[in-house]
Amino acid sequence: MNAQVETGGTTGGTIDVRVAAVEQLGAVLSFDLVPLAGVLPSWDAGAHVDLFLGDGLIRQYSLCGDPGDRSCYRLAVLRDPASRGGSQAVHDLVRVGEIMKIGAPRNLFPLDKTAVHSVLIGGGIGVTPLIAMAYALHDQGQSFTLHYVARDPVFMPFLQQAPFAQAVVVHDRGRADGPRFDPAAVLAGSLKPTTRVYTCGPLGLMDAVFEAGLAVGYTKNQLHREAFSAQPVAGGHAFEVLAAKSGVRVQVGPDVTIAGALGKAGVKVTLSCEQGICGTCVVSVLEGEPEHRDEYLTEEERTDQIALCCSRSRSPLLVVDI
Repeated sequence: MNAQVETGGTTGGTIDVRVAAVEQLGAVLSFDLVPLAGVLPSWDAGAHVDLFLGDGLIRQYSLCGDPGDRSCYRLAVLRDPASRGGSQAVHDLVRVGEIMKIGAPRNLFPLDKTAVHSVLIGGGIGVTPLIAMAYALHDQGQSFTLHYVARDPVFMPFLQQAPFAQAVVVHDRGRADGPRFDPAAVLAGSLKPTTRVYTCGPLGLMDAVFEAGLAVGYTKNQLHREAFSAQPVAGGHAFEVLAAKSGVRVQVGPDVTIAGALGKAGVKVTLSCEQGICGTCVVSVLEGEPEHRDEYLTEEERTDQIALCCSRSRSPLLVVDI
């Protein structure tokens, strides 16, 4: 995506920024980015940016500050022991004064402006885009509740001091005497046709929110979510992929991604998140039946497209337009 910015400080579709502030919140690193020149592009709650970490490593992180504050972008990144390099690189590289490159904000998780009331449910680091939503809803004078579910609620002091603190409910799962978060009870109390629900965090939490919402009477259009990763790529049967433009045919084993198999055969696949959430590796399907494991494509797009970094094939042969 080519970044559209309002003034200077850009190179090759990226924005040059400087780390202005850093705060360590347990295993989470929170930091502010300011432009080297001009002003940062405006953004809406739910947006994320690409963070360029060197050696071709690009990862996507949600903007978690106030969308009305044009002075900086705030990000918060969890140091994940299971990281494929992204979170570790952030924690190693980000220091006050460090010069970095980012992409312009993109929003795949927007607020529904027709909602009369919004229920925000964030699990762990998944609360970050919902903090931005809380700022936006508060600034617009709209009704909402933010539920923060975490074993180590590192954002709790910040949320308690936020201008929307009265709308925050913290569910501390690290307390043995604390009540277990009950999505059905939370959602049943807000059930109206004009209510919208937004959830972000571990897949188990988001699935529980969706299942509870549908069970108590919400429609699918009222439920929204953003995942940090797709389903695991391991498992399933081996199959073949034919890259139509390249004329290369490869075998994809049970524990190999399509992108990995094609890459080893010399077919260049453009990758970014490698988790099925950014859409960088999406290509058209010319023949075969994909087994979708991404969190990016809509149901309509899944009829003829596939994310090569994580999805697989139900048919013995899959022909893709690459």
